[in-house]
Amino acid sequence: MKKIPEFKNEAEEFEFWSRADSTEFIDWSTAKTAKPTKLKPTLRTISVRLSVSMVEDLKLLANQRDVPYQSLLKVFLAERLRQEKEPRRRRA
Repeated sequence: MKKIPEFKNEAEEFEFWSRADSTEFIDWSTAKTAKPTKLKPTLRTISVRLSVSMVEDLKLLANQRDVPYQSLLKVFLAERLRQEKEPRRRRA
């Protein structure tokens, strides 16, 4: 088996594995299923213009739930995205 190189960043690792044959580096016959426990999603900062009243309403709701308003906004967006991904017949 070849030794897996050290990578400086995720992009470098992606580039390596997009070209490499993993069978030269990993003995898949001895592989075991594992659940990654410390994976964090890659985040991207965006700007969204919201009305002042909408932000104030969001802050009020967040305060009632004792969470930061930006976290509450992410929860709301995630819930709506999940709903939109459901097949139409399940939503009716």
